[in-house]
Amino acid sequence: MLLELDGITVAFGGLVAVSNVSFTMAEGDVLGLVGPNGAGKTTLFNAVSGLVRPTQGRARLLGRDLIAMPIHARARAGIGRAFQVPQPLHELTVRENLIVASRFATGRIDNERIDEILDLLKLGHKAEAEASTALALTEQKALEVAKALATNPKLLMLDEVLAGLETAGKRAFMHTLDAVRARYGLALLIIEHDIETITRLCQRVIVLNFGKLIAEGTPEHVFNDSEVIRSYTGGEAA
Repeated sequence: MLLELDGITVAFGGLVAVSNVSFTMAEGDVLGLVGPNGAGKTTLFNAVSGLVRPTQGRARLLGRDLIAMPIHARARAGIGRAFQVPQPLHELTVRENLIVASRFATGRIDNERIDEILDLLKLGHKAEAEASTALALTEQKALEVAKALATNPKLLMLDEVLAGLETAGKRAFMHTLDAVRARYGLALLIIEHDIETITRLCQRVIVLNFGKLIAEGTPEHVFNDSEVIRSYTGGEAA
């Protein structure tokens, strides 16, 4: 099994942001993580990637204990993450952003892989442009994914990377993610509010509400679940 979460709980003082969440992912899985604002999705991402430490529970990547690993060790173990708000390294070129990410996670620079990633993410023509000033929003989102890919991940975590894009841009980006998966055989864990995106990309969906896992299954099953409809869309099942 690639990723195993068992009873993950994250509390900040008296606030329980994630409560006893368990699920698994196999290699190559594409799993969507959805729920209303404040449901605990990003906190769960932070617990997996190392930005917060769970209060309780266990997390393993390919059988290795994640909880004891610092962030850089998790990156080297195979966890790559792209954030909702792009975070380019200022005053560096697009290529240099990938070089830094590659060295951080792998300890070396693989220029052939970097060139391949730039081409896959349609950033080759902007490789020498300054990352923080010369990119449009879609290109900034692509760079965020490219940096994560430069860490040579086995699990790529995407935190609303399509947020803010118009419909055509989202669909084009989904095709790019398909190409990335086909090339590298990655597992994807995706936070996304757009139901079309989740339905199009994900084989399986889990739903959080108030930090608890309330549903799991195929997109069709989950988005027709009455509890999910009440909590996530505020409506009633048809």
